[in-house]
Amino acid sequence: MRILGLETSCDETGVAIYDDEKGLMAHQLYSQVKLHADYGGVVPELASRDHIRKTIPLIEACLKQAKCTKDDIDGIAFTSGPGLIGALLVGSTTARGLAYAWQKPVIGVHHMEGHLLAPMLEEKVPEFPFIALLVSGGHSLLVEVKGIGQYQILGESIDDAIGEAFDKTAKIMGLDYPGGPRLAKLAEQGTAGRYKFPRPMTDRPGFDFSFSGLKTFAANTLRDSDQSEQTKADIAYAFQEAAVATLIIKAKRALKHTGLKRLVIAGGVSANQHLREEVGKLMESLRGEIFYPRLEFCTDNGAMIAYAGLQRLKAGQINTNLDVKPRWPITELDAV
Repeated sequence: MRILGLETSCDETGVAIYDDEKGLMAHQLYSQVKLHADYGGVVPELASRDHIRKTIPLIEACLKQAKCTKDDIDGIAFTSGPGLIGALLVGSTTARGLAYAWQKPVIGVHHMEGHLLAPMLEEKVPEFPFIALLVSGGHSLLVEVKGIGQYQILGESIDDAIGEAFDKTAKIMGLDYPGGPRLAKLAEQGTAGRYKFPRPMTDRPGFDFSFSGLKTFAANTLRDSDQSEQTKADIAYAFQEAAVATLIIKAKRALKHTGLKRLVIAGGVSANQHLREEVGKLMESLRGEIFYPRLEFCTDNGAMIAYAGLQRLKAGQINTNLDVKPRWPITELDAV
């Protein structure tokens, strides 16, 4: 089975073709970073208009890259949520229009399930069950995964997602958009130990996260500092260290609580090098296994949507989840 996947949930237009025997055949991605940079964040209306301009050309490029025609495609998958409603509608209407014209089955895919399954695109893939740490600009989730569609949320952020906290803290520090990666880069120049930031909600039981207070702590530290570039680097270092340490503490709790030895990290923040290093140390100490997608599949992309859609289409879930859902709990998905 060969699936065309479309991702248009936010500020990246992703298109891919995935074959269940040949693997990933084509992958095209267009980032809107430059478009939104002047505004310091994503402007939903501009994002939607840019998806309209880019989606069809990227589909054509993917077909050419895979040396396919519409007749070689067996189904179409698109991101139906969660995300920006205007952006989601672009992917939905494009996918449904093509499915009608080409007479192909179509399915809407949960954006975070796409991220959760992104490590399946690699040569070494995790076996079920495992714990998934899903960290992005919109989500911070700890999920016990027993199979595709069999998800139990153990913990989530009660306020800002970790990627959102990175971006907001970067903006406070005067860094350009996108802030998260720039803050991580600045942290590389920071001095260890100069500042000690709190590890939010780690002094109480449970798996939930809170990063809003950490952002405020960084803002107050910056306000009371000398505002030098080295000081900003030191604050960035302390912020990143505390945020990552919080994730590690909660992930360790989840692994011990469930008795599982496999951990998946995915989502845009999973590209953070410090996080990868610390998770690696954690799993080595627990004698467990860590899985994550390659860097190009950490951010939003069509490959993960094509793969997730293929699994559900193969299971007979055809023409489902066609309505876009800006908010959509991952626990509402049907099992495969």
